[in-house]
Amino acid sequence: MKTNYMQGTDWVILLIYFAFLVIIGIWASMKHKKGQSLFLAEHSLQWHHIGFSMWGTNVGPSMLIASASAGFTTGIVSGNFSWYAFVFIALLAFVFAPRYLGANISTLPEFMGLRFGQSTRNILAWYTIVTILISWLALTLFAGGVLIRQVFNCPMWVAAFILLVISAFFTMLGGLKAVAYTNVYQMLLLIFVSATLTIVGLVKLGGISTLVSSVPSDYWILFKPNSDTAFPWLPILLGYPIMGVWFWCTDQSMVQPVLAAKNLKQGQLGTNLAGWLKILDVPLYILPGIICFALFPTLQNPDEAYLTMVTHLFPVGMVGLVFSVLTAALVSTVGSALNALSTVFTMDIYVKKYSPNASQQDIIKTGRIVTLVGALISITITIAIDSIKGLNLFNVFQSVLSFIAPPMTAVFLFGVFWKRTTTRAANFALTIGTIFCLCVGVLYLWVLPSEQYHFWPHFMILSFLLFVVLCICMVIISLTGHKSKVYDIPKPIQEQCSRLAIISWIVLAIVMIGLYVYFN
Repeated sequence: MKTNYMQGTDWVILLIYFAFLVIIGIWASMKHKKGQSLFLAEHSLQWHHIGFSMWGTNVGPSMLIASASAGFTTGIVSGNFSWYAFVFIALLAFVFAPRYLGANISTLPEFMGLRFGQSTRNILAWYTIVTILISWLALTLFAGGVLIRQVFNCPMWVAAFILLVISAFFTMLGGLKAVAYTNVYQMLLLIFVSATLTIVGLVKLGGISTLVSSVPSDYWILFKPNSDTAFPWLPILLGYPIMGVWFWCTDQSMVQPVLAAKNLKQGQLGTNLAGWLKILDVPLYILPGIICFALFPTLQNPDEAYLTMVTHLFPVGMVGLVFSVLTAALVSTVGSALNALSTVFTMDIYVKKYSPNASQQDIIKTGRIVTLVGALISITITIAIDSIKGLNLFNVFQSVLSFIAPPMTAVFLFGVFWKRTTTRAANFALTIGTIFCLCVGVLYLWVLPSEQYHFWPHFMILSFLLFVVLCICMVIISLTGHKSKVYDIPKPIQEQCSRLAIISWIVLAIVMIGLYVYFN
């Protein structure tokens, strides 16, 4: 997008919006009580904070741009990555969350430490840190930097630095509470802006019936045949659960708002809200891309679909608001990731290994230093990513996730569901298993790229096969070899699931099944 699309009014709105965010951050910091946890918001988060925080962390500019691009080229089929997710969010709500809250943990490596011992906790802590730095911070900063660079016409490192400064401000100032409170407001605005864009696009086009007739009929199908190279149904059915469990149930950035829940009821209602909000991904992010295809079928770069809609359909002022909301969504994602990074390092490495008697003040100080260092490392990785040419960010991101996910998914599922799983088996999956999965990923993406070497299956099938191999290895290792100490599975919190939470999830399941029936 060219800079002349931003007029004076747009810049004023942009400045006002971020001044508003600063006020919220200061307010959140004032509500932070001295000596209490910076990381878990004093276990005070309500269901709406949790739901919007999870969705806000999941939704960033990369999601907006990539989803609209996918809608432009393939229709709603990429919506499987959003709608299929409710299964795994429910797994978090009713299987993992009760155990997380019952164990009274701050981090997921801490949970694995209770399950498998300190060695597993140490491995998982470093694994989590690397994952956050690459998948959450660097890739998100790169995607957002592309957006900011178009507006400010500045180098990537400047764009990433601007975003980091804003995000680090909220994280260092108010911790998770600042991020959670800002998520509520900016996600409401995100809904408003994207909904308005969809409505304006439909009016411009002439209504839904015109849209349906203006695009290919398979644009409205969620399950495409296995002959489809981009989104075949079998890899989605088998492979996405591996990524889904990893992302929604074991990723520190996603789970952290649930760990900060006031109680189990609020956590389960919050995850339920996140599930409902995921329905909006299709009409808010994918549908604008489909409308763009109908309005601007000659658009050369599908990645420009969302911005093309904004700049052609919105008046002066609204363009500034859109960029404000998009940037705020990025701040939300980066802020949550910075907080998660700080929490994992501080609680699982600094306190556990180096300073077990550290005061709360030392913990908070260390957390803020880690936030700063993590920001500097992530911006370095972002610059490196920017030097790589010819890669599709959305496809690469999904592929990377498919190769990262199997070890974590296997360890957490075995850790919760099979008592006989040994520490040796868990550590094998997290070390040797991770190295093996990443090596396969390097071969698939760079050494023997699937576009040139057609013997490769779809990357989600690969993810499923890697998961199966790891599961078999973990079973064999657990049942053979020398016996090691067997740790108990952490017990769920002594709090019954509320009737409201159960009903809410049942209604959501019925709605999701109805959507899948309708769009197939």
